[in-house]
Amino acid sequence: MGMAATEEMTIPEPRTNEIPFSANGMDGAVEILLVEDNPADARLTREVFEGGRLTTHLNVVSDGEEALAFLRREAPYTESPRPKLVLLDLNLPRKDGREVLQELKSDPALARIPVIVLTTSAAEADILHSYDLQANCFITKPLDLDEFFDVVRAIEDFWLTTARLPSN
Repeated sequence: MGMAATEEMTIPEPRTNEIPFSANGMDGAVEILLVEDNPADARLTREVFEGGRLTTHLNVVSDGEEALAFLRREAPYTESPRPKLVLLDLNLPRKDGREVLQELKSDPALARIPVIVLTTSAAEADILHSYDLQANCFITKPLDLDEFFDVVRAIEDFWLTTARLPSN
């Protein structure tokens, strides 16, 4: 994202919420769990969803242990909502995303929740291993800000409007 000294960095305008859409025929906000240890990436992801066409609620945890506690509704997340979608970084503190994915997909109560791996890695080994662990999608985070916004919008458009998600 190198810029010449005369260029200004502009953040893309978020889409307006003028036309309400129902995601997958669901009423109310669509619950999403973002597992991301980079606060800047978490903030940008939140901005895109807040400016999107759907009503979403983005829950953010910053490590793998928190992610599993949230999903299993363990303390301090005993009242946490069940997400319809998980956005999972691979390189996390305490318990990495690969371990989270393996445990999530091995748990019959959680296995049907779609998991999108959203990570900086483009390594073929990470891609193959994620799919071996039953990731539903693998996306390498773009470094360009506009491209990052486009990727998150594409996730919203496909996973929350086009694809049919399990009801529970």
